[in-house]
Amino acid sequence: MTEWQWIFSALSAVVLFLFGLSGFSHELMTAGGERLRAWLGRATANRYGAALLGAGFTAFIQSSSAVTSLAIALVDAGVLGFRGALAVLLGANVGTTATAWLVSLKLTALGPVTLTLGALVSAAAPARWKPAGKVLFYFGFVLFALDLIGVALAPLRNTPAVLDVLAQAGNPWVGVMAGIVITAVLQSSSVTTGLAVVLVQQQVLTPEAAVYLVVGSNVGTTVTGLIASLSMGSLARHTAVINTGFKLAGALMFAPVLVLFAQTVVEHSPTPDMAVAVAHLVFNVVSSALFLILLPAYAPRLERWALPSTR
Repeated sequence: MTEWQWIFSALSAVVLFLFGLSGFSHELMTAGGERLRAWLGRATANRYGAALLGAGFTAFIQSSSAVTSLAIALVDAGVLGFRGALAVLLGANVGTTATAWLVSLKLTALGPVTLTLGALVSAAAPARWKPAGKVLFYFGFVLFALDLIGVALAPLRNTPAVLDVLAQAGNPWVGVMAGIVITAVLQSSSVTTGLAVVLVQQQVLTPEAAVYLVVGSNVGTTVTGLIASLSMGSLARHTAVINTGFKLAGALMFAPVLVLFAQTVVEHSPTPDMAVAVAHLVFNVVSSALFLILLPAYAPRLERWALPSTR
């Protein structure tokens, strides 16, 4: 395989992954319909329940960007309360760590089976089961695309020029900024996280550098919500800005100990790729739990800032 062939193979695998994520989210929303939106609004009255819902929903649909955009849209529609939305967004930070675990635990191998089963259900099952079959198909598609990314990126370990560039991510600030930019461009932290774990598995990227990338991806993923809120009311726009503030505050909170944090997790994890998943989970759980516990203290001030222009 020539250099250009594997470059386009890798890009094609990433495009397929993005397509799979988009299709999976869309089919799940279609299957749930308005009942899902109404139930989501009722289930977020308690901040801890809202956070758990955000985490579970994000882990299930494999897209914190989709959950963030949905929460902002529900705020704009008046279905979801302002404080409930903040709790959902904090929970989504934890749920987005599922991608790293799927890759590190080699669960991507289930992709072809799930994809095929979903296709069969969509084609041959009774009409009431077809939406579920489509959801299953796209979930398998996501796993299959992640596996393709791993295969496509394998030649990188023998490419000195690429290794030199990736080595720069070993600098914490460069790694974090790279994670922000890549995620903002691709509009998906799941892609950045999945790529980081795969590159560690291929021994192209050090696990410490991968940790810096995924920390940055948490900030970069807020771009989707900011863009989605531009066509909505001021309350939705303020909610999107606050979500960005959460992510930035979390990254800044870890900044003084980021190198030590990455080294400690790598040292105590069973495998290098699992270290990335563990670090991603710990980072998001700690920062989200802290903000969630303190939510009653700072939410009134944020609410006063966000609400006046909507009256």
